[in-house]
Amino acid sequence: MRRCAICLTLLALSGCGLFEAAPPAGPGSIEGWRLASGRMPTRAEYAAIVAACQERAVRAAQDKPLDSCLGELGLKRAE
Repeated sequence: MRRCAICLTLLALSGCGLFEAAPPAGPGSIEGWRLASGRMPTRAEYAAIVAACQERAVRAAQDKPLDSCLGELGLKRAE
């Protein structure tokens, strides 16, 4: 029973690593984008900003391309 529990724990931990290696969901890529502070956004931050653009949640960013909308929300392309 103890061996089974250890195997399941190791399997669960290795499975978590697979999700971390997956590319971010949604259009575009997080690569090359920086926050106004200069640091790279986390996947969650990037996903939230992209979702706000896609759902037209930001009035100033309506009817603009995704790159423009991301810029309106504080992201900028890294140089």
